[in-house]
Amino acid sequence: MTISVLLADDQHLVRAGFRSLLKRDKQIVVAGEAATGDEAVRTARTLRPDVVLMDIRMPGLDGIEATRRIVLDPALPHCRVVILTTFETDEYVFAALAAGASGFLTKEVEPEGLRHAVRVVAAGEALLSPSVTRRVVSRFAHRPVPVSPAPDRLTQLTARELEVVRLVAEGLSNDEVARELVISPLTAKTHITRAIGKLGVRDRVQLVILAYREGLVGRPG
Repeated sequence: MTISVLLADDQHLVRAGFRSLLKRDKQIVVAGEAATGDEAVRTARTLRPDVVLMDIRMPGLDGIEATRRIVLDPALPHCRVVILTTFETDEYVFAALAAGASGFLTKEVEPEGLRHAVRVVAAGEALLSPSVTRRVVSRFAHRPVPVSPAPDRLTQLTARELEVVRLVAEGLSNDEVARELVISPLTAKTHITRAIGKLGVRDRVQLVILAYREGLVGRPG
């Protein structure tokens, strides 16, 4: 399966560098580029990429607001955004996830790390380490989450799905969930996918946040 990517950054050299790194993976195709937030939104609507690599600081519309508009666009239900920035601060991570981003990377990321990030996010997983998950969710759990309204959301899940969601919310990867529950990674991923669908959340990040908000796991201190 080919993964289409949109590069959004105001610096041409940065975009050229990312394009060069990504084209080494035959699974990834750079479908287009954008130099501003407004252009990123327009181009995403035209090209409908699988993943947008989004800079935060751009002329006019910044990357956070551009991310929010892309995520909320009903014409782009499968488009995922990864924030790329030189500023690794809680405020930027928080703002990116609040806007609906599926991941957060600094521009110092290693080449294979960048390609891995694209593959992971395109597959519907979150690009957050357990430490980042706990740090961000500790601040974000009490905030509104863009999910479809549904009373008693967690009652829609089976006992095994609840168990899987709880482990995901604690920062475990699919492989770690599989080892913990003595199931295959594919089965773990299937449970996560079903939980995301039943709860009406967009992706794994929002699933984690919802789990904290609904009290499935205790909020990190």
